[in-house]
Amino acid sequence: MIPPSWITGLAALLFGIGLWGVITRRNAIILLMCIEIMLNAVNLNFVAGAYLHNDASGWLFTVFAIAIAAAEVAVGLAIFLSLYDKHTTIALDEVHVLRH
Repeated sequence: MIPPSWITGLAALLFGIGLWGVITRRNAIILLMCIEIMLNAVNLNFVAGAYLHNDASGWLFTVFAIAIAAAEVAVGLAIFLSLYDKHTTIALDEVHVLRH
């Protein structure tokens, strides 16, 4: 069996990759994907903790986090489609809708 410390290390690596993508990328779809990588790293930590402590609460938190992530993706894609319809781009550097 894989030790939980290795799973936590993998989750930290995934979270770092997602954070690097959020900081460096400007495409809205890639930004949304990097946020999802970060959320999945957190879910991996929940599952590793549940396995380590023989407790089902980590699995429960993971199910709720996945449901919230699905809703977040649906709202994000709707916003991106609206931005593309209005400005014909989803590059975050080129869209100035949220400013004055």
